[in-house]
Amino acid sequence: MKRYNITVNGKTYDVAVEEAENDSASAVSSTVPVQTVSQPVSSAPVADGTKVSAPMPGTILDIKVSVGDTVSEGAPLFVLEAMKMENDVNAPCSGKVVSINATKGSAVETGTVLAVIN
Repeated sequence: MKRYNITVNGKTYDVAVEEAENDSASAVSSTVPVQTVSQPVSSAPVADGTKVSAPMPGTILDIKVSVGDTVSEGAPLFVLEAMKMENDVNAPCSGKVVSINATKGSAVETGTVLAVIN
């Protein structure tokens, strides 16, 4: 078995690779879980204003606002499930919600723009 350090998107993984007896197959084991990468939620252009981004990868469980709603700083906008925990994604500023770029049940990655407040 050979051990390698592999860097993907700036994150280093320690993996062990077992050499197969024949060249048709090989087994790979990893000391970290494999994560799948989801596709972006929306390919629509993002409106101008303050962008509200996902703080971590997860699933959108609930959307608490609609386009056109006026929100105050700190108001809950989304409920994001990550690692079996529900997390509120709050408004970083006061203003009017000009776009919502996520849907209920969608998987998002860190940094995905969920909404825009102007």
